[in-house]
Amino acid sequence: MKQFSFPALLSFNAGFVDTTGFLGLQGLFTAHVTGNFVTLAATLVMGTHGVVAKLLALPEFIIVVALARVAGSAMRARGLQALPILLSLKVCLLLAFFMLAVGFGPFPDSDSPTALLAGFAGVAAMAVQNAVQRVHFTSIPPTTLMTGNTTQAALDAVDLLRGVGQDLPAIRARFTRTLRGIAWFAGGCAAAAALYYFAGFWCLAVPVVVGAATVTLRHPD
Repeated sequence: MKQFSFPALLSFNAGFVDTTGFLGLQGLFTAHVTGNFVTLAATLVMGTHGVVAKLLALPEFIIVVALARVAGSAMRARGLQALPILLSLKVCLLLAFFMLAVGFGPFPDSDSPTALLAGFAGVAAMAVQNAVQRVHFTSIPPTTLMTGNTTQAALDAVDLLRGVGQDLPAIRARFTRTLRGIAWFAGGCAAAAALYYFAGFWCLAVPVVVGAATVTLRHPD
């Protein structure tokens, strides 16, 4: 498979897991933390469930990223290949998210203990993905943060249309990579919304399979 399959599948999974978490856990974003600040404020104003989950999502995300960094460094120091191990860990966390959500969901109260466990498994999986990409794949656009990607794509599009820039081929290549990532993320969101409507939390089997595929792919340099 082509190398672009790896970042494409990461973007798809991020959109899929984020959307499913939002729909099934009353506004909890699993792939990034910015949205949780907004939904937390809305939850406090509207008096709905999810305050605890959104409050704990940020420190959990930070702790998991830190642990992934320490674990990766320790594995490399011992001559182990950290990347496939961390990607496999992410798949295990996605599987835990799937099993907890299917086994105990739907969740009328996303602050219940079982709902918190399910949500935190999803957050942890996406925290590992973020950490892995920042360490191992700095050359590809972020797979979970579409605001920055959209901004970069717009800037590159303007430069390409004007024909200005120090290195137009490099700008064109970056624009293509960024646009592809945005499209795959959006595709993951759309697929999750449709499948959640028909199958509920059973749709989380999809990111488990996709995540497993990323472990076996040839990874970009």
